[in-house]
Amino acid sequence: MLAKINSAGLHGLDGYPVCVQVDESNGLPRSVIVGNVSANVREALDRCTVAMKNAELPLPPKRLTINLQPADRRKDGSGFDLPILLGMLLSLGLVACSPPEDYGFFGEVGLDGEIRHVRGALSLVTALQEAGLQGAVVPEEDAAEASVVEGMDIIGVRSISDLRSLLSSEESFRSFQRGRGGQREESEPEKIPDFSDVRGQSFSVRAALIAAAGKHNLLLSGPAGSGKSMIAKRIPGILPPLSRKEDIEITKLYSIAGMLPKGRALYGKRPFRSPHHSITSTALLGGSGPGGIVPGELPLALNGVLFLDELPLFSKSSIEGLRQPMEDRFLVIQRLSGSFRYPADCLLIAAMNPCPCGHFPDRRRCHCTPSQIRSYQRGISKPILERMDLCVEVSPVSYEDARSRGRGISSERLREDVIRAREIQRERFRGLPIRCNSEMGIGEIERFCTLREKEESFMRRIFQLKQLSMRTYHKLLKTARTIADLSGEAEIGIPQLSEAVSYRSLEERLFGEEAAL
Repeated sequence: MLAKINSAGLHGLDGYPVCVQVDESNGLPRSVIVGNVSANVREALDRCTVAMKNAELPLPPKRLTINLQPADRRKDGSGFDLPILLGMLLSLGLVACSPPEDYGFFGEVGLDGEIRHVRGALSLVTALQEAGLQGAVVPEEDAAEASVVEGMDIIGVRSISDLRSLLSSEESFRSFQRGRGGQREESEPEKIPDFSDVRGQSFSVRAALIAAAGKHNLLLSGPAGSGKSMIAKRIPGILPPLSRKEDIEITKLYSIAGMLPKGRALYGKRPFRSPHHSITSTALLGGSGPGGIVPGELPLALNGVLFLDELPLFSKSSIEGLRQPMEDRFLVIQRLSGSFRYPADCLLIAAMNPCPCGHFPDRRRCHCTPSQIRSYQRGISKPILERMDLCVEVSPVSYEDARSRGRGISSERLREDVIRAREIQRERFRGLPIRCNSEMGIGEIERFCTLREKEESFMRRIFQLKQLSMRTYHKLLKTARTIADLSGEAEIGIPQLSEAVSYRSLEERLFGEEAAL
């Protein structure tokens, strides 16, 4: 008897439909899996066979041929265990009725007959829905995550016993308990430090506000202990609330990476990733891992913040590997098994000291040689620096500011300004595939960043005086557009352009005519 079971596999961030075919025939007792499958999938046969024995289901001496269609596409992961097991049960006549043709199955099978969690449940169910299916039978542990896909009938099962009860009759399938696989505890809201703790850094706080409002990349440079990391760690607290669409995007990524917190159907917050500077380029961007091609720290910061502290200490390959993703907001990992595309749409915050010891230009404390300072600072190439929308020099905090009892501007107040600016951008870009000013292309810049005659003359002088590249020029216009949004101005004026230019002083100091020490 031939049995056909709908399932799905993973390729990068997305799922794709798979049909598991199991055929029983007479002959020498032997079971074989055919098709382009990994060792993990091939071992599913042994897991399912032992699970059936432990569930007291006799395996008759038959020949079983199992095909995973399409046969030419590489299949990996333990999620095919459940459809293979069900196909064996149906082919051998060990369940009373067949499941509806418009339902899919996935899950890992333990030797004790338990149906266990698999990665990427949200992507798998989405693929089943796009293939025209109406529901899915999944591990009970993954039922909450799978239920995020609206319009799909999700059934959670814990064991082979549940699976047999589900398929004991058509009536039992219709009446089997649905829902979210039991109540799942939500974690407590994350406590993010408040900007009111920051002292004497109004210029840097203002830059952080602009970065959050327009999703502009920000580089903070200053002496050790001046508050760069303190500011960066507070930026997630002023970002706007997470939309459901953004939350689903994040959840897909973290589910595939095996990092979705247990007890959550959705990730529920904006990520804040802060890798150590010893990280490899593969770990930062993504690459081959134990579970196949896995996303790195950059994709995992999707819709959140990636903070690179001590930026010049990162390896050259890691820093330069950010060039294309920072520009395109996605990255493509090429392997012999195919191309894997991951999002790289996050707010990049970086911090650096002015020299290896962290005290330059205070020559009373800094004893670094000019060549050491130049070598340290030039660890960041000009193309990378041009991709940072705002480059801010953080000054040391004075004693009076350090001892001040007054509170700085609160994160709540800053967040209100960010939300108001983001709402202006949402209305501006309605109907366009962009959400923030930083995402504007040349066409949108020409449309939404128009300059009047006086502003045009001002920018012409700045362009010639500072010998701006086209990339830096466009960054200035987009930053000025965000500054105008924060002040509620419909047009970009000279005050907004001047402020945007003031955030490029670091680039000029490192790579301008006066860069020589």
